[in-house]
Amino acid sequence: MFQLKIVIASTRPGRKGAVVASWVEEIARRHPAFEVQVLDLQEINLPFFDEPNHPRLQKYEHQHTMKWSGIISASDAFIFVMPEYNYGFTAPLKNAIDYLFNEWHYKPVAFVSYGGIAAGTRAVQMIKQVVTTLKMVPVTESVNIPFFTKFINDEEKFVGDESLEKSAADMLNELAKWTTALKPMRG
Repeated sequence: MFQLKIVIASTRPGRKGAVVASWVEEIARRHPAFEVQVLDLQEINLPFFDEPNHPRLQKYEHQHTMKWSGIISASDAFIFVMPEYNYGFTAPLKNAIDYLFNEWHYKPVAFVSYGGIAAGTRAVQMIKQVVTTLKMVPVTESVNIPFFTKFINDEEKFVGDESLEKSAADMLNELAKWTTALKPMRG
C-alpha cells in the first residue's frame, strides 16, 4: 500500500479545512491503494522558513525540519485540502512546501479546494506552478467545492453530494495510477 498524506492547508481560527479533510479522509481510507494519514499544518506549526542552507542540500539544522523531512520522505502521494485566499493558496502551505526540496520529487499530488463561487480553483492553478518545480505531478482530477459551507451540517460534519463523492473517487483512482507510475523514479 502507498502512504497517502492529506494536508490541511488552513491554520486560521474558525477554519473549516479540518471538516473538509475528515470527509476526504473517510473516502480515501476506503481506497485499496492507500494507507492514509492527515497532516494538519496548524498542529505541525512550522515556523516561517528558518533553515540557513538551501533545502536541496538537506543540511537541516532544526529538529522541526528534520521531522518534517522524515514525514514527507516516507510519503508516496499527497492530497492538499485548501481554501482560496485572495486568488491564491495559503501562506502556511507555501511555507511547508518550501522547507523541503528533494523529498517532494516524483510524487503525485491531488487537490481538494473549497471556497465561494470559484471553489478554490484559482488557488489550485497557482500552486501547480510550485509543485511542478519540485518535480511533483499534479493530477488533473480534483474536487472543487463551491459554496462549501452548504455541505457542513449542524454537527459540523461535511456531507458531500453525489457529484463530490464521484469527483473524490475519480481523483483517488487517478492518484493511485500516478503513484504506481512514479514510485520507480524515486529509486
